[in-house]
Amino acid sequence: MLKMPKSITAGVGLAGFSLLGASAFGAVALEKGETVNALWFIAAAVLNYLIAYRFYSAWICAKVLVLDETRATPAERFNNGRDFVPTNKWVAFGHHFAAIAGPGPLIGPTLAMQFGFLPGTIWILVGAVLGGCVQDMVIMFCSTRRDGRSLGQMARDELGPVGGWAALIGSMMIMIILIAVLGLVIVKAMKHSPWATATVLGTIPVAMIVGLYMRGIRPGKVLEGSIIGILLLLGCVWFGGVVNGSESWRDAFDWNDMQCAWFVMIYGFSAAVLPVWLLLAPRDYLSTFLKLGVVFMLAGAIMITAPEVKMPALTQFAENGMGPIFKGSLFPFVFVTIACGAISGFHSLVSSGTTPKLLANEKEIRMIGYGSMALESFVAIMAVIAACVMEPGVYFAINSPAGVVGKEAAAAVATITSWGYPVTVEQMNALAAEMGEKTLFARTGGAPSLAVGMATIFHETFGGKMLDMWYHFAIMFEVLFILTTLDAGTRVGRFMLQDLLRHVSRPLGDVSSYPATVVSSLIFVAAWGYFLVQGVKDPLGGVNILWPLFGISNQLLAGIALTVATGIIIKMGKLRYAWVTALPLSWLATMCTWAAIEKTFSSNPAIGFLAGANKMAADLAAGLLPPDKAAAAPALIFGQRIDAALAVLFVAVLWTVIFDMIRMSRRYLAGRPVPALSESAYSRTQLEWARG
Repeated sequence: MLKMPKSITAGVGLAGFSLLGASAFGAVALEKGETVNALWFIAAAVLNYLIAYRFYSAWICAKVLVLDETRATPAERFNNGRDFVPTNKWVAFGHHFAAIAGPGPLIGPTLAMQFGFLPGTIWILVGAVLGGCVQDMVIMFCSTRRDGRSLGQMARDELGPVGGWAALIGSMMIMIILIAVLGLVIVKAMKHSPWATATVLGTIPVAMIVGLYMRGIRPGKVLEGSIIGILLLLGCVWFGGVVNGSESWRDAFDWNDMQCAWFVMIYGFSAAVLPVWLLLAPRDYLSTFLKLGVVFMLAGAIMITAPEVKMPALTQFAENGMGPIFKGSLFPFVFVTIACGAISGFHSLVSSGTTPKLLANEKEIRMIGYGSMALESFVAIMAVIAACVMEPGVYFAINSPAGVVGKEAAAAVATITSWGYPVTVEQMNALAAEMGEKTLFARTGGAPSLAVGMATIFHETFGGKMLDMWYHFAIMFEVLFILTTLDAGTRVGRFMLQDLLRHVSRPLGDVSSYPATVVSSLIFVAAWGYFLVQGVKDPLGGVNILWPLFGISNQLLAGIALTVATGIIIKMGKLRYAWVTALPLSWLATMCTWAAIEKTFSSNPAIGFLAGANKMAADLAAGLLPPDKAAAAPALIFGQRIDAALAVLFVAVLWTVIFDMIRMSRRYLAGRPVPALSESAYSRTQLEWARG
């Protein structure tokens, strides 16, 4: 029997995959009723990512980047045992995935479902493979070829002083906002939840035990350390349940939002100053096991139960832009709300921060850069499903602030029911009791509603009477997701701050100096801690104001990263391939500029920062605010005006970098002098184990 040639077999296989993917995508996108099955979401996502990874990422690595596995990486050449450490590729993958997979793929898609399931799902699937995955991989390559330099450093070296300084200062300021929002989501998930608080606290010593075990007790025994760590993590969930059931212990772990905020700040500082192998790397590695395990378990549970999506494809809030969770029209706010599920500027800081300092071989860039982002996008699809399989009335009851729908339960359900999404007080009280919580009304931030959706799916799959256990397991999963991004982000922010400080004081810019590390970490944590506290004090829950700013700044940062990447590709003599990064850059620049202008200058106080601040100031002067809101009003007014200034500043930074890149590119193409490529000289790797 004649065998079909491999090229033909591959072509037929690709055609089959493409047809299946198109069918699944069509089932999601073209469904007119409310009976679309969640299985179509999984099929569309998996086939989309597989095809893109197999073909598009391989083409970019071969034609545009030209990866070289014989080239020594910064981790090998600058190995210092603290920041630069050649690391097993799976541990490095675990660190990178854990560091980038923060609240964005969980919270952003959950919040965006107020528009309905269709817009967000399409953006997640398309934006990830053409934008997010490409950005992460290309920036990681650029940083690895430049001694692990940060995004701001590369911008200064490759574009020149104007664009470089704009990118360096702008990216660090954006980073401050990003970390503050990460902390706020953690606070909302942990406050007044002793089970969640005890569980999360227990995971910190577990990570340190595993770090000590794999470095000092049993070096190189990754599997042993992993098994020990996973068992201890499960023990933390059990311990949280014990605490929750004990009257004496329960009160000790029943923290209010300010106590949770202080915990987040202290933890972020500790993660930034301790050796990477002691807390950051093992925690991220273990978190990746938990994250991927839960995500794939959730996907399996969805495949078993095949739940119907109850959220409509489009809600009325997609048309009027007056949703209860956040205000703003579908275009452009669905894109900035989804954030990390499709593309995230924060990833570029990790891809040019900690990860290049851990890579043992260049060939790992494709798997870690493109592959990690594809997995994160899959997490976002899981979040979409978990949010949409619950009744829309329940979804809105959990996520709508009390200041919007009413403080009393009866008022809240009446308001939500009037929108066409029926829900009752009895229904919400019964659900809270099943989840082991006092109440689920106005649990803003996205994390509690996502946990409810996940717990419901797991309960329907595995049966039993363990909804409360599944709920708090999901909360731990979410908080660990975010904490690993917060700790890596704080460490990256410390690197960025020291990049700036070395121009003022060389000792403060020395990343090998422990005193300089402590001082710079304190400064950076204090900066994002200020915005975290403002979010905690916000009577609308903080998310209403901070999440749109988070989304705008995050996407603008991605625009800066793609601008730098486009400039480097052009200087590499590959103008014909510059569209790889220029295409997503054009889309992001348009959407983010539009969103920033609307959030700053809209005359609607519910949307515009300045209009909102002016209205609150007028109400305060007229004595229309109740005492509790009046006390917090001055800080909130100041905060909204700061947010407006930051939104304008971030847009100005992005366009400054874009115009400087265009200026540099035109000079290069015309044969005029430009900054030389700052790529480090080739040296052959001596790490034969990393090439295997």
